[in-house]
Amino acid sequence: MTLSRATMIFAHRGANREAAENTRTAFELALAYPIDGMETDVQLSRDGVAVLWHDWSLGKLGLSGKRIDDYALQELEGMNFAAHFDENAKPEGVMSLREFVEAYRRRCHLLLEMKCRDGEDARRQQAKVRQTLELAGNARDGSTLVSSFHLQSLLYAHECVSDFPLVYNCESWQTIADAERLLIMHPFLHGLCLHKKTLTRSMVDMLRRHNKSIAVYTCNSDAEIRRALDLGVDILITDLPQKALQMRDA
Repeated sequence: MTLSRATMIFAHRGANREAAENTRTAFELALAYPIDGMETDVQLSRDGVAVLWHDWSLGKLGLSGKRIDDYALQELEGMNFAAHFDENAKPEGVMSLREFVEAYRRRCHLLLEMKCRDGEDARRQQAKVRQTLELAGNARDGSTLVSSFHLQSLLYAHECVSDFPLVYNCESWQTIADAERLLIMHPFLHGLCLHKKTLTRSMVDMLRRHNKSIAVYTCNSDAEIRRALDLGVDILITDLPQKALQMRDA
């Protein structure tokens, strides 16, 4: 992707203030606004199918202590992933990554975050990476980006497809020195997705010197959105896409 100073607005898990996050309804509502892209989260079902879910547990669904990978795809499709947001909402089962990509890749940019946790079986992590890359397809133009907080997963993704645009998600405690060290050690990275607390002029200048893409999460207040726009990030991830669009285009 050619770096641009025109900040793109990405809806965080769809329009998650209007419908249950990572559901088709949330994504469709997000696309009612002239957004540039959508961010979502990728995990694996018990039978190894890439599905969309953010949390490590299914507590929101009333399944305390259970995880997404405790259930097969067919079981997850039979659950109601919308009720935790609105008990009167139309029931929706889990959405697979395949469904998401096929439905939206031609309608906006996509940012696919691979959720990996410590202690997860390495073979399943690698299967998640391979499946995400396979479904993302030929996205060398930057229309689809793959990200993760888990560096090993990104390293494995680079081994699988050396020219795919991969983004490292930085934690709030990581410093500019940490970020530059990471880029020097792993120059294949397409860019970094910064926590809003670490978005500073010096951080942006450093990333521009390395010719890297800059994303920031998750900007919702006027001050957070304005700072990201003023610093010219490439991607602004927000729960409030309508507000961010209005501020960007004012």
